[in-house]
Amino acid sequence: MERSKKKKMEKWPKISVITPSYNQGQFIEETIKSVVEQNYPNLEYIIVDGGSTDNSVEIIKKYAKKYPKIIKWISEKDRGQPDALNKGFKMATGEIVGYLCSDDKYANNALFEISSFFKSNPNAKLVTGDYYIINQKGEIIHSFINLYKKFLWKFNSYYLYLFVNYINQPSTFWRKELFDEFGYFDISLQYEFDYEWWLRVLSKNKLYIINKKLSYFRLHPFSKSGKSYIKQFDEEFDIVRKKVKNRVFLFVKYLHNELIKFIYKFLRY
Repeated sequence: MERSKKKKMEKWPKISVITPSYNQGQFIEETIKSVVEQNYPNLEYIIVDGGSTDNSVEIIKKYAKKYPKIIKWISEKDRGQPDALNKGFKMATGEIVGYLCSDDKYANNALFEISSFFKSNPNAKLVTGDYYIINQKGEIIHSFINLYKKFLWKFNSYYLYLFVNYINQPSTFWRKELFDEFGYFDISLQYEFDYEWWLRVLSKNKLYIINKKLSYFRLHPFSKSGKSYIKQFDEEFDIVRKKVKNRVFLFVKYLHNELIKFIYKFLRY
């Protein structure tokens, strides 16, 4: 029985999923369930809580007790989301890694889709997929932004990615070995740390794309994307400005970011 189980696990590469969390008791149970109920046979799930004062830790403990061979967790103060994620990725032992915020969730079979893709594409190191956008109640929102990102996939390149961030974070996975070459997230950034890191990776690697819905990204008034989208776009522009010296490119990107900010504001109201 144990030998059979081991063979089954070896068939599927080990995936480590990291969830950073702080006072997300409203959503975190749904997030956890979406990971463990994937029933992926070779899964490591690491939850890094920032010392929550709501019922988050109670929920985490409940599922850690139920899935002791899958879930690892810590709860302690950190220096923000990138610091929490770096802690989790340094704990991870999986060949493939990704992170899921504590208000988002995976679509059914997402981990099997990712695993199958990496097995079929041994040269792939970073892959992203499609996603649904949902509101606070879990209802699907039909968004122009999602359609725009999918349109840009057709022209996928490093320079286009410098211009527009079209990677869908909760639907993105990569080989853990990339941390050895490119380091970890920059903890001085609080909004676009993953964008900056993906730019490092994509300067030397191709982005692969799966045209399948792999996750649900929740947009609500208390999420970073919901309340701090202006700061996100401003930080993104600062990141690109440090990498690109072409003033025409930067000016066009600035105009583009201002237009997207306006669209976000319009959609909110």
